Amino acid sequence: MITLVTILITFFAAWILVPIILGLIRLFGVFTTIEECETKVYVLFGKVILILDEPGLHFLWTKLGLQSFIVHFFGQVHSLDMRLDQQYLRSQPVNSEEGTPMGVGVWHEMSISDPVAFLFKNTDPRGSLRANLSNAAVRCLSNMPLERLLENRHEMSRAVREEVSPKSAAWGYKLGSVYIRKVHFRDQNMIHQIEQKVINRLRQVTSAISQSGANQVALIKSAAEKEAAAEFARAGAMRPFVVGTALQQIAEDPEILNALFEIMETQKMLEGDVDLTLIPKGENSNFLAEMLAAKNFGNVTGTAPPPLHA
Repeated sequence: MITLVTILITFFAAWILVPIILGLIRLFGVFTTIEECETKVYVLFGKVILILDEPGLHFLWTKLGLQSFIVHFFGQVHSLDMRLDQQYLRSQPVNSEEGTPMGVGVWHEMSISDPVAFLFKNTDPRGSLRANLSNAAVRCLSNMPLERLLENRHEMSRAVREEVSPKSAAWGYKLGSVYIRKVHFRDQNMIHQIEQKVINRLRQVTSAISQSGANQVALIKSAAEKEAAAEFARAGAMRPFVVGTALQQIAEDPEILNALFEIMETQKMLEGDVDLTLIPKGENSNFLAEMLAAKNFGNVTGTAPPPLHA
C-alpha cells in the first residue's frame, strides 16, 4: 500500500503539479525559453522593452526587473519564427514585346530580418511582399522579346529581385533567392496552334529522315549493282580468253582435238529435240538398195512398203 501511494504521489507531482507550477512561474515572468530560430519581442504599454533571440533559458527578472512580473498581464509577448520560408507565385500575367500573353511562375525565399519592423511597420509583410513580387514581375518582364522571355531565366530573376529587395528590407522582411521557374503561354488557342505546328514539323522531319534513309539505301544498292555488273562483265570478258587458251593447249594434239569436237557435236545433237536416222556403216550394208526396192514396191502394188530398220 505504501508503494502504491508513493507511485500515485510521484505520478501526480510529475505530470500535474510540476507543469502547473512551471506554468505559473513562467506566467509571472520569472523565466522563458527560446527555441532555435525563434525570437520573442516583449511590449509593455506600446513600447518594446526586450528582444530575446539567443536560444536557451532566460531569467526575465534579471533583464526587466519588476516589469517581468506584469508584462504578461499588461503587455504583449510576440513569438516570431526566424526560419527561412519560401513561396511560389503561379502564372503571373506578362505580355511579351510581340503582344503574346504569357504566364510567369516566381519562386522566392524570405525570412524576418528585423523583428520590430516586421511587427509594427507593416500589418501584413508577407502579403505585401507577395503583391510587390507580382507587380515587379509585371513591370520588369513585360514588353520583353519572346525569345528572351523564354530563355533568360537568370537575368529576369535578378531584375525582379533588385526591384523588390529594398522595399522588403524596410518592413523587416528579408527577401532571399528569387527564381523564375516557369514561363508558359496563357492563350489556349495559341497553345493548340503551337502543338499543331510542332506535330506537323515532327511529321516533316520524320518523313525527311525516312526519305533520306531510302535514298541512302538506293545509293548503296545501285553502287553494289554497279560493282556486281562490272565484276560479271570482267568475268564474261575473261571467259573467251580462258576458253581460247584451253583450246590452244588442246589443239597441240590433233587426236584430242578431234575427240573433243566429236564429243561436243554429239552432246549438241543429244540436247536438241530432233529425230535421228542411223545408217549402218560398212561395205556389206545394202541399206540404200533396200530403201529403193521398198519405194518401187510400194509404187507398183499400191501397198505400204515394209518398215525400215533404223
